[in-house]
Amino acid sequence: MNMQALLKQAQSMQKDMLKAKEEIDNTIFTGENALVQVEIKGNKEIKSIKINTKEAIQEDEIEMLEDMIVVAVNSALKKIDDMTEEKMGKFSNIPGLF
Repeated sequence: MNMQALLKQAQSMQKDMLKAKEEIDNTIFTGENALVQVEIKGNKEIKSIKINTKEAIQEDEIEMLEDMIVVAVNSALKKIDDMTEEKMGKFSNIPGLF
């Protein structure tokens, strides 16, 4: 393969990587459970946290609510990591890119 073809292939891969990264960054991932729903953009910016007000929260249940928020956030972050691996993992075997 000549150098020009290799360069063209690298530019095409870079374009594909940027497109995949942009798609991930602009996707909103949701983590939720019975008490909490969290929405996080793919760039890991929290967009919203909603608490289910239909469930009565007593003062002694605040610690449980805090734990549920952590679980929902971690669930959404795992979805981001999973999609990132799915879309970007194919580029990880290319030397010098990461």
